[in-house]
Amino acid sequence: MNKLVMNYLVIEGFKDAAEKFQKESGTDPGIDLGTISDRMIIRNAIQAGDIETGIERANDLNPEILDSNGPLFFHLQQQKLIELIRKGQIDEALDFAQEELSQQGQENPKFLEELERTMALFAFDGIDQSSSPVGDLLATSQRQKIASELNAAILMNQCQETDPRLPTLLKMLQWGQTSIEDRVKFPHITNLTTAEFDDLKEDH
Repeated sequence: MNKLVMNYLVIEGFKDAAEKFQKESGTDPGIDLGTISDRMIIRNAIQAGDIETGIERANDLNPEILDSNGPLFFHLQQQKLIELIRKGQIDEALDFAQEELSQQGQENPKFLEELERTMALFAFDGIDQSSSPVGDLLATSQRQKIASELNAAILMNQCQETDPRLPTLLKMLQWGQTSIEDRVKFPHITNLTTAEFDDLKEDH
């Protein structure tokens, strides 16, 4: 169980909690916990819309992270375009799209589709872009999605797991309870945080 907890803390980037848990439980994190700080700086930069800093810091860690992952690099460039449009820097956005993204779109139909959808934001310049048909590109969740994609790539480059095991196991537990509760009587876990069980009452 301690390994599952440490796995979760490391992958999700809770450096201070991981250090404290290591000290209290003696659980080996399996990595240099200092690398968590680098990942979190990068993730926070992307979530704040500072895509250039995120790219630079990722390249400082290892240029191969982006060089070997074309889709990820495209998505980061796409997000940079979105941020320029968000700021109303239309001329800069058009130049960036032409110089950095158009060629990738021509070479990859999937990239072209995503680029065209992003360029549609220009059609709503001067009005509430967030309520437009492509307004989801300006949502916080869009930044989070790209930040998570980059975080997973960094973890993979460092030969670490990209998804914590603990949430997956808890979901499997909930699914297991639901799938057999009509056939078997057993105490259900009613609170995953406190590991509380309900009372199992026998029929008479």
